[in-house]
Amino acid sequence: MKVALINSREDKAGRNIRHHIEQILSEVPEDVLALGRTYEFVEVSGRLIHAECVDSNLDADVVIFLSRHSSVNPAPVLTVHVTGNFGAAELGGSPRTLAPAAPAMMQATLRALAKHCPEGYRVSYEVTHHGPTGLSHPSFFVEIGSTEKEWNDPIAGRAVAEAVLGAMIIEAVPLIGFGGTHYAARETEIALSARGAFGHIAHTREIAKLDEPMIRQMVLQSGAVAAYIDRKALDHPVLERLTSLLDAIPVIRLSESEIAAMGHIPWEVYRSVRVVAEQLAAGARCFVHALEGDGVLAQVEINPVLLAEAVKSDEPALIQALHTLPVVHISTHDNRILPVFITYEKHSSKIINALNTLCVKIIRSNEITATENDQLIIKKVRFDPKRARELGVLPGPAYKRLASGQTIEENGQLITPEMVASVHEIRVHIPGLEKYS
Repeated sequence: MKVALINSREDKAGRNIRHHIEQILSEVPEDVLALGRTYEFVEVSGRLIHAECVDSNLDADVVIFLSRHSSVNPAPVLTVHVTGNFGAAELGGSPRTLAPAAPAMMQATLRALAKHCPEGYRVSYEVTHHGPTGLSHPSFFVEIGSTEKEWNDPIAGRAVAEAVLGAMIIEAVPLIGFGGTHYAARETEIALSARGAFGHIAHTREIAKLDEPMIRQMVLQSGAVAAYIDRKALDHPVLERLTSLLDAIPVIRLSESEIAAMGHIPWEVYRSVRVVAEQLAAGARCFVHALEGDGVLAQVEINPVLLAEAVKSDEPALIQALHTLPVVHISTHDNRILPVFITYEKHSSKIINALNTLCVKIIRSNEITATENDQLIIKKVRFDPKRARELGVLPGPAYKRLASGQTIEENGQLITPEMVASVHEIRVHIPGLEKYS
């Protein structure tokens, strides 16, 4: 990868970062060489926000602007962001124009900033703002903020330099973001903890003014495959209008939990999984566990009663165990797990056995069970108010004590929980049950 690093000679933070990058490169550390990147330094006059077409003659895969960050509420911060204007061009660039983004490299740099962040600083995305917009290469700003003290801080300069040189690109999923404040807190958290890598991000105040052409430009210039909305940051009418625009384009919308649950499968595979899930239940959500790589998708179904009883017995244990299996589980919009799991064909025969074994073990660990041929018999013992009344127990605290397993005394008679219990059997047919011990 060829990386162009651009700074302004009038920008103290940019000079600070460049100095430390050059210093690190002069030491030629093996870990930097292993990333296989080459670097070209470019220094310009004036403010970088006005550096239109500065990359026109560069031979680069990505352009990184080394810069300072200013704020009306100064605080020590290290940030990354893409350039562009959703409306008027008040700080350089052209109106309603967005520069090409580099979501994966920008996310990698953000993560590296978090790793090297000096004490007293925080790291964050910034929303899309200011110029330049007339750029031909994917680019982003990396900045030290927010006062002259931080701009000149050698510790901050070294941290940013190490982040730029040591940024490790993961299996990023390029996204666009909507909502939040200038520092895009939710998008930052997603990028630091999951595969979601943001390109252009629109501040809450910009969203009511966005139209279809601008959103299409966000998608195009970010290379985005989906969108994330910070729903809590938007008023309902604005949210409704935005979702309508995204549906019309159309652009897939992902929630924070969906991004976190994408696992390590390629985006195209994940999108196919979503299609299957939507066919099973409108509004369904997909949760990828230990499924990795590529393959031909296959559906595996288990007895719905068996799954339902395992969920009732210990849903957290079920979910925890699924993390070890190469499957995707699907939940309805109200978080009910469906008895259809998705895996690759090469895993399907093993997965049905693993799922049956898992459910049987969870039920046997938490319920009274018996086995009869290929039937798992689950015995449900319940407090029976009718039997309690027949023994002269009146509704009230006594019912609660009996239901919780306590023995009580009523009219001189000891009444045990077993005396007021009824047993209900659930029979689940599982072929080859004897295998699932």
